[in-house]
Amino acid sequence: MTTPAITRTEGPHADQHGGFPALLRTWRNKRRLSQLDLALSAGVSQRHLSFLESGRAQPSRSMILQLGEALEVPLRDRNDLLSAAGFAPVFRARPLDDPQMSQIMNAVRMMLANHDPFPAAAIDRAWNIRMANKAFEMMLAMFGAERNLMRLVFHPDGVRPYIRNWAAAAPLMWARARREAETLEGEDMKAVLRELEPYQDADLLFAAEEAALVPVLPLEIEKDGMRISLFTVIATFGTAQDVTAEELRIESFFPADEATEQLFRAAI
Repeated sequence: MTTPAITRTEGPHADQHGGFPALLRTWRNKRRLSQLDLALSAGVSQRHLSFLESGRAQPSRSMILQLGEALEVPLRDRNDLLSAAGFAPVFRARPLDDPQMSQIMNAVRMMLANHDPFPAAAIDRAWNIRMANKAFEMMLAMFGAERNLMRLVFHPDGVRPYIRNWAAAAPLMWARARREAETLEGEDMKAVLRELEPYQDADLLFAAEEAALVPVLPLEIEKDGMRISLFTVIATFGTAQDVTAEELRIESFFPADEATEQLFRAAI
C-alpha cells in the first residue's frame, strides 16, 4: 500500500510576526509561562531570555532547540523557529513510504492489525486517515469515502445524522480538535474547523450535556437498525525525531458494550 506524504503546512513566518523574537514570545504565551518560568525550565538566565525576546541578543542554533524543547514546541514549528533566526531546519518530514520510516510504519501496521476485530486508524494532525485496519475500513464503508475524521463526524453528509448521543459527544470531540490545533499550531486543522463551523450549532458545541461527565464517553451510532457504541484510546510516538512520525496518532476504538463487541467479532 502506497501512502501519500504528509504535506508541510507552514507555521507563523518571520515577515508576518516580527521574526524569531515574536515567535518565541508567541510560544511562551501559548504555554502560559512567564519569562522567569521559561528561563528556569530551559536553564538560561531571565535576562538573556528577555534579550532574545526583544531582539537585543541573537540565539544560537542550540539555544533555539533548547527553548523549543522547554516549550514543548512541535517539531514542525521548531523548524520555523530555526528558519526565523536564519538557521536551516533540522527536523525532516518524511513521506510515510520513505525507507527510513519503515520501522515506524511496521509498528503502525502491527498496532492496527492487532486491534482487529475492532476499528483502528492512523491519523495525522489534521485528522486525515492515513492507514486503517479492516474493521475501521468496514465501518467507514457504511458512511461513504470521506478520509478525514472531522469531516466524517461533523459534516451533515457523514456519520453525524446517525450519532445518537450527538449533544454529549460533539462538544467534546470539537473541543479536542480545537485544543490540538492550538497546542500543535495546526493551521491545517484550523482550516478544517473553519470549513465545518458553518454546519455546527455554536450553542451546542460549547455546552456539553451532563452525560459528558462520565469517565469515558462512548460514541453511539445507529444506522439501518444496527447500533454500535465505541470509545477511543489515542497512542502517539513519544520520542519521535521526524515531523511526520511525531504528528501520527493511532486512534483505537473499543466496544463500550457487549452487543457492540459481539457485532464486530462476528463481522471480521
